[in-house]
Amino acid sequence: MTEKRIHFLSVPESLRGKIEGISQDCGFSINPDIPIPVEIPEKDEKLNLEELSWEMIVSGMLHVITTGYGGFVSGENGEWIDYYRHFVLALRPNILGEFTEAAILKARNCDFDMALEIFDALRGLFPGSVVVKLNRALAMEERASLFERRNKPEAEAAFQEAQAAYEEVLAIQPPFPEAWFNAGFFYLGRKDFRNARECLSVYIDYSDDEEKQKQAHAIVKNISQNGLEDNNLNAAYQLICQEKEEAGMLRIRDFIEKYPSVWNGWFILGWALRRLGRWEDGAAAFTKAVELDGSVSDVRNELAICLMECGDLKGARRELEAALRLDPENIKIISNLGVLSVKSGNAVEAAAFFRAVHELDPEDEIANKYLGTGD
Repeated sequence: MTEKRIHFLSVPESLRGKIEGISQDCGFSINPDIPIPVEIPEKDEKLNLEELSWEMIVSGMLHVITTGYGGFVSGENGEWIDYYRHFVLALRPNILGEFTEAAILKARNCDFDMALEIFDALRGLFPGSVVVKLNRALAMEERASLFERRNKPEAEAAFQEAQAAYEEVLAIQPPFPEAWFNAGFFYLGRKDFRNARECLSVYIDYSDDEEKQKQAHAIVKNISQNGLEDNNLNAAYQLICQEKEEAGMLRIRDFIEKYPSVWNGWFILGWALRRLGRWEDGAAAFTKAVELDGSVSDVRNELAICLMECGDLKGARRELEAALRLDPENIKIISNLGVLSVKSGNAVEAAAFFRAVHELDPEDEIANKYLGTGD
């Protein structure tokens, strides 16, 4: 929404009585000295006062609350923001639940721009809500993961934004246990095991959920026992993310030399080799990782990619089917099964796999290209 579509008006006499009637129960009263922002609908070129509605008022106020309207409501007009918050809550007392449900649905449908716009509006309305901030961080993490899976160049920047969102919610005191639990898994995914251990340790101290505490304890123990806080591990991962595979391999080989029985090191080595197109070497590294821990679906998926490129289609199918049993809704695995079916000459099976991918992610480029559903 652009600020050109926002108009500030004096409260029309026709609305004052209606607003005051709605707001009696929440103690809100009209201040005629503060203008109300109104959003012009997209279909209109200018504001038509005869069509002025509550939705136009709420939308306008939410925009101003979220953006500050270019600083217009700061300084001597700074109190307007709090007034608009009370105004919106008087008109829409259930807005927190309604907007949260809408944002989660948008995120589930991969419409992250709209989901984050809604969460930003809620963050403006409820600046002290840790739940709103956590939901926003989770949506940003999901968006970054989607970009990564689609090989979008903006994936790394999206992960940095998600990390900043988590840091914002982790700064709240007293600690909100669920935020630390989710942040722990965010850092696990980023191979930042030091921060993951710290977050999960805080969760253990403040949570009363025994099942999640056990899960967190097991992860913290695994990190400590297997040297996962070693700087070489995370440094290698970050270098490979920056397309510096050769430098990353030097760091991860140092880790493997110290911890040869830890699958994570072999996985990152295989990942670097696979990105360099060294398929046989990559397959060997991933095979070693599977031997050390065969319960990680990503390892088997990566191994299958290397085996396909080496021409071992039977071995690739074995690994992909094992990976799918571990993670039945993993789009990458399903898509690779589709690719394998194409390589095997089974068009019917390939179409079935790509239809399943399309249902999970309608914008998946590989599935759309095969099915002919893309733009």
